[in-house]
Amino acid sequence: MNIVVCAKQVVDVGEIKVNPSTGKPVLEGIPKKISDIDKNANEEAIRIRDKIGGKITVLTVGPPDAKERMKELLAMGADAGVLVTAPDKADYHVTSTLIAKAIQRIGAVDLIICAEASIDQFSGQIGPRVAGILNIPQLTYCFKIAAEKDKLTAERNMGDNIVTSQTSYPALITVTKEVNQPRLPSLMQILGSAKKPIEVITPADLGASDIRPGMEVVDIKGVAMSRKNVVFKDDMDESVAKLAESLAKEGVLG
Repeated sequence: MNIVVCAKQVVDVGEIKVNPSTGKPVLEGIPKKISDIDKNANEEAIRIRDKIGGKITVLTVGPPDAKERMKELLAMGADAGVLVTAPDKADYHVTSTLIAKAIQRIGAVDLIICAEASIDQFSGQIGPRVAGILNIPQLTYCFKIAAEKDKLTAERNMGDNIVTSQTSYPALITVTKEVNQPRLPSLMQILGSAKKPIEVITPADLGASDIRPGMEVVDIKGVAMSRKNVVFKDDMDESVAKLAESLAKEGVLG
């Protein structure tokens, strides 16, 4: 089983603050990490490989320093990495195209595993776009997976319904955070990850040096939030009644 895990380096969204004078998020100096659900994707790949056998390649499109973040997934148990250096202002079209071309360069890939979305933008576009470019089946929002040598069965969260789907290989799946609990690598695994290969390539290496984004980000603004800080100091029964009444007026309670 030749498995590719798509991963993304993101800023730690829990550390983002909004400049009150401009309304813009302050991104300078914020630590970077691998998007959380990508670790679930990597964990699922490890479980499938350990059951069936094969190799796991972590694939990232991003800046050169993403190589350091990729080592965390290698420490978990992935075998190798490929980093495609991203051009300026890469949008979903550029990123998904580079991922698809990198997968074709790897060759004979049986299974591609992506997170349902990244924690920074949470669009959920990359997995379906890559599957579309490669013209292979896709199963999205998988929270329970049973992989065999000739097929994969997944339970998928489709909102109001749980759908069980099955596909042969090659295929692409996207996983939710509920699919597993990612393992924590040991110290020896972290040290050993430095010896695992990470190939760094450019869009030109993929024959995609002329690819251009189809979308332009005009502006990014933070969402201002303010609390009403209402305190009920009456006895418990009266406070509960007033709280319920206030929530109903705000439309929180039907």
